[in-house]
Amino acid sequence: MGDAEARLRYLHEVIGLLYPPSATTTERTVLPHRLVPRRLVPRTRWHAVLGRGGRVPVPDGPDTIETYLGEVFGHPIRAVLRVRPARRANRKPILSAHAATDGTGREPLGFVKVGDSERARALIRHESATLRMLADRPLKTIAVPVVLHHGVWHGMDVLVLSPLPVTSAAAPPALLDAAVSEIASLGDDTPPVPSGGHAWHGDFAPWNVSPAADGRLLVWDWERFGTGVPLGFDALHHFLHRVLRRMGPVSATRACLARAVPLLAPFGLSAAEARRTAAHYLITLADRHDRDGHEPLGPASTWLNPLVDHLEPLL
Repeated sequence: MGDAEARLRYLHEVIGLLYPPSATTTERTVLPHRLVPRRLVPRTRWHAVLGRGGRVPVPDGPDTIETYLGEVFGHPIRAVLRVRPARRANRKPILSAHAATDGTGREPLGFVKVGDSERARALIRHESATLRMLADRPLKTIAVPVVLHHGVWHGMDVLVLSPLPVTSAAAPPALLDAAVSEIASLGDDTPPVPSGGHAWHGDFAPWNVSPAADGRLLVWDWERFGTGVPLGFDALHHFLHRVLRRMGPVSATRACLARAVPLLAPFGLSAAEARRTAAHYLITLADRHDRDGHEPLGPASTWLNPLVDHLEPLL
């Protein structure tokens, strides 16, 4: 099954959850075309140009995710549904909420995550708790979303987060390193030694961070936040997912281990500590994939096992 087909199939499932039909249903929103199954937007003139083939009708009724969000914000809401890749361990519906009178051309009032599975609900609850914890911390380098609402609708967790002023600019290395250090300090770091006791964002990938106009780093998607890890996990995660854009998992993980020393030098780690930290990071990543039952890098036997001979002396 191709990506477009998988997205469309998942989209049909999501529509049934978020827009349950009623006796007075009208159809007001469509997916423009089967070839662009990325997001769902209110009907516009150019939809007719693309044709009717493959479009997805969305019921309008008195008990939809939009009516629920309207109660949260205190006025009518129109939502844009982001159709994320169907093959993800943390797959869930993601929406941006807009004032109904403004259409969807302006900045959203908030971003909405809907926990439509046991795994997704657990991740959402963890992110909500993490962001509430961060709201009480005197953060200087990073800026994070604010929890506007966390509730339950039709048995699904609904988390509404404040939008961040994201830009398309790349974050400078010094800012990334400072952010990694500040996040690491959020853990139980007594004593603060490289072998453990630090926190990490857990998914400090390039698409989850952006430099802000005030010099801080905007950081979102805190579903994987954790503590008790070696200093530098986030730096390694950012590097790995950056190089995965241009090389396969085997080459990328080898590069992650090979580049560990210069990557972690800004955090005061020795060469031996850096290599040991990279080994722990790659094993931790493989363990996560195994727990999720999802292998985005392929079986660990193809990308981790070949490194084992090099890793064993470091563990």
